[in-house]
Amino acid sequence: MAVRVQQEDFEIGAEIARLTAGRTDIGAIVTFTGTVRGEANGRPLMVMSLEHYPGMTETELERIEVEAHGRWPLQASLVVHRVGDLVPGDNIVLVITASAHRHAAFEAAEFLMDYLKTRAPFWKKETGADGE
Repeated sequence: MAVRVQQEDFEIGAEIARLTAGRTDIGAIVTFTGTVRGEANGRPLMVMSLEHYPGMTETELERIEVEAHGRWPLQASLVVHRVGDLVPGDNIVLVITASAHRHAAFEAAEFLMDYLKTRAPFWKKETGADGE
């Protein structure tokens, strides 16, 4: 299990390789990558600013990751969430779940993403071309 909140971008292939290195018990790897869209609420988006409370956010993400491991037989998982100013096309979030079988990996990934999208302690401000 691993959680990271960071400003830097991530490389999906490198993250999968690190998570699964030397593992022969993994038969399924599911990834989800969220990116910044070029529009928000029907208007062009220039910048999305994401903020969090350091320490509290990581603790919450670790808690939900432990819950996912309790619900599904996962061999490994990773949640990476970016903060700071992001522009359209930038990566925002990466969730990787690994299990012996695909069913658990898919369900756990969906569970983690649903939490990140609806309840994770991040605050988002979207700025359009008009500055609002």
